[in-house]
Amino acid sequence: MSTADITGRLARYMVEARQRALAPHVAREAKHRILDTLAAMVSGAHLKPGEMAIRYARAQGGVAEATILTTDIRTTAVNAALVNGMFAHADETDDFEPVTKAHPGCAVVPAALAMAEREGRSGSELLSAVTLGYDVCCRFLLALGPDLVRATHRSAEGTSSTLGSAAAAASLAQLDETGMRYALSYAAQQVSGLWSWVRDTEHIEKAFDFAGMGARNGVTAAVMAQLGFTGVWDVFNGEHNALAALSTEPKPAEMVAGLGSRYFVTETAIKPFSVGYPIQAPLDAFLRLHREHGLNENNVERIVVRLPEDGARIVNDRSMPDVNCQHIIAVALLDGTVSFSDSHSYERMADPKVRAAKERVQLIADPKLMDPAAPRSGLVEVTLRDGRSVSHFTRHAPGTKENPMDTQSVNAKARLLMEPALGAEQTEGVIRRVNAAEALDDVRELRRFLAREGH
Repeated sequence: MSTADITGRLARYMVEARQRALAPHVAREAKHRILDTLAAMVSGAHLKPGEMAIRYARAQGGVAEATILTTDIRTTAVNAALVNGMFAHADETDDFEPVTKAHPGCAVVPAALAMAEREGRSGSELLSAVTLGYDVCCRFLLALGPDLVRATHRSAEGTSSTLGSAAAAASLAQLDETGMRYALSYAAQQVSGLWSWVRDTEHIEKAFDFAGMGARNGVTAAVMAQLGFTGVWDVFNGEHNALAALSTEPKPAEMVAGLGSRYFVTETAIKPFSVGYPIQAPLDAFLRLHREHGLNENNVERIVVRLPEDGARIVNDRSMPDVNCQHIIAVALLDGTVSFSDSHSYERMADPKVRAAKERVQLIADPKLMDPAAPRSGLVEVTLRDGRSVSHFTRHAPGTKENPMDTQSVNAKARLLMEPALGAEQTEGVIRRVNAAEALDDVRELRRFLAREGH
């Protein structure tokens, strides 16, 4: 494939994508991910990263263009994208792309929602914009090489989120080819993200690094281009271009490979459990064993969890409960499940009973599980006190494209996350309207369901 004028080819597709009718299965999966991300935003608003982001929004003020979810705050689209983005990754409930390791939804959806509110766009336009954002987010990482990004101490998640958010916001700004080129250039200039997020102890900076930063950057780039800012015409293929700057072995053709036929919004994994993605498969495996063999704290001697090496490094005995594999498996042993509240409870993490159960859990980084076709698998081996051993291997966790969640399951997860904050009536209003997004004449219709006075 020729790599000449990659920037132009991408920009032209971004313009054309606004007019393309999404195939029914693509539209369905886009709605699933919008609802899943809205649920993450609503639940995340009441965790510490969310509360800090709300404090930031109130201090900033700003022109009333877009809503800060679960609050009475209206602010600029740029500020709303940042704050709602931090909500969306305040914990570990947002979706994940297993090959690139990108987290598209937590940045793309807040950026798109803020811009759709600012411009008064329809539900169909929102679906197209989010779909485009997922595509550009993931393709940018494929063009750079996710492993090459991390080999230079940078975050794949932070690197990809700005481009995805810019694409979604630019779609809703209805930019022409020239505007798209400039928006991409302003986005590329803002790309950042260090892998140092693994040392964040409270998920606050991580929420910014994965989501708030990229959503803010993307909306900023789109609004600048919309207002007539000019810039570099060929940021992905000219001299000193973004791909050459950010990768030692760039693959420019990946930026446009399969555009219009392959949709990444159908490929990301929706998390059934509110825990870090490398924990999804082993938790699924352990809960299966728990149900099938009646496991409990009295009959289990030892639990060995084997993960691919890169995933094991991320979740090995971390200070945050929802990204600590040993802790989460210990809670599952005691409870037979892992609730949203328990996966975020530092008090539970300090519970002597949980800590004693955790002593029985060993995590092994297994090079044999480093399989590109199943990059986030998990093998769990349990030794019982009567000498028996049982094991289960989850190659693809529930919620992956290989093992997808249906609409009913996504709705159920959304209810679980949103009802405590919004109540049942408002939650059902959101679910019904997102599931029928094509019937939304104006995305602002969602405001009365997603906002909450006095918070």
